[in-house]
Amino acid sequence: MTANTSKVTLHMVSSLDGFIAKKDGDIGWMQSSDTYEKGITLTQEYIAEFLKSIDCYVMGSRTYEHALELGWPYGDVPVIVLTNRTLSTNKESVEFYVGDLSKLVNDRLKPKYQNIWLVGGAALTKDFIRLDLVDEIILSIMPVLLGDGTLFFDYIGQERLLHLKDVTAYKDGMVELSYEVRKV
Repeated sequence: MTANTSKVTLHMVSSLDGFIAKKDGDIGWMQSSDTYEKGITLTQEYIAEFLKSIDCYVMGSRTYEHALELGWPYGDVPVIVLTNRTLSTNKESVEFYVGDLSKLVNDRLKPKYQNIWLVGGAALTKDFIRLDLVDEIILSIMPVLLGDGTLFFDYIGQERLLHLKDVTAYKDGMVELSYEVRKV
């Protein structure tokens, strides 16, 4: 596997108005009870098979702490937690990292992993986009307007061209948009 075949996918779930969490950090709204008849049903088997394709996760410290609270969904897949804080873990698959993001992605992760997923948070995703480290953006939009909270994209400070690769609608009303990020 080479860095040329590796990709970094930025994945985020947001409300239709672009929020990824309520002001208090609550994400309970991510579970939808809506029904869209033409949509695809997400089965546990499909989700499990899809998750097997992810080699490595990258996340910020607040996303890491939230994942621990919710019941660690990442199993033994390597997880890089980007933080300036001193954190601890009892998980062998978790590594804390402070330093140059370009070196982390291009020198350490891309040569080792093929399918790297950036799963949060908002400030970290902006840094990855600004540094041209994202190859693909997958945005799952839930059928809800929150009105306030933490924005997914806020003031990135640069224009980026995207190429729509796919659109999928699900039975629960979630719509998933997949974009290739055009390199600058």
